[in-house]
Amino acid sequence: MIEKIEKLEKDIEEINIRNKRVETDKAWETSLTRKIFIAISTYLLIFLFMVMLGIDKPFISSLIPAVAYLISTASLEKIKSNWLERKNK
Repeated sequence: MIEKIEKLEKDIEEINIRNKRVETDKAWETSLTRKIFIAISTYLLIFLFMVMLGIDKPFISSLIPAVAYLISTASLEKIKSNWLERKNK
């Protein structure tokens, strides 16, 4: 009996540790820091690519994919909440 209780306590502790890790991962996935980092990385990568190709105005042209990424991440939250509402009805 005591062994079963100890096993259950250990299982609960492992679940709590896993839940904490999942919550932290989710917080990172939705963080503004991550979104800005990806947008800046996208801008720099596209900028370098455009410079290597000799495209005019790479500073401005590189903004398009970076801004598009930020807009898409902002709109995905609204789309997700609408989808979840309809699914849970």
